[in-house]
Amino acid sequence: MASAALVDTSAIVAAFGLRQTRTAHYQALLQTAAAESWSLSTTWPCIVEASHLLDVPRRYTMLRWIAAGAVSVFPIDPETLEELVELMVRWTERPRTEMDLADASLVWLAGETGVDRIMTMDQRDFSRYRLSGGRAFEIL
Repeated sequence: MASAALVDTSAIVAAFGLRQTRTAHYQALLQTAAAESWSLSTTWPCIVEASHLLDVPRRYTMLRWIAAGAVSVFPIDPETLEELVELMVRWTERPRTEMDLADASLVWLAGETGVDRIMTMDQRDFSRYRLSGGRAFEIL
């Protein structure tokens, strides 16, 4: 049975970066996902953020991986931005934590798709975010 998961910036950077924490974990998880035909999804804010954090040539490798269809990239319409802002306001607890646009886009995407499994190193934030019905993310 195929599984589905969302992919956060931190997992992408870990999988494609050099000397990143948990590189082996996320590379193995992505290999398992490919072998088992998981449905992986992310958003453009996550890709942009990962592209900024990865150096060349790893950035190009990551972008080619996405272009090859390894992960689906969900578009965000301008009308959706208000929902993302509402999420960011709701989950920002100053001065300690702030929900950024990439995180908000994944919480929104989880609501749109019903997928609550996420590849992320950001356990502090994704363990506190809640989905409809008070569901928590399953962090991979």
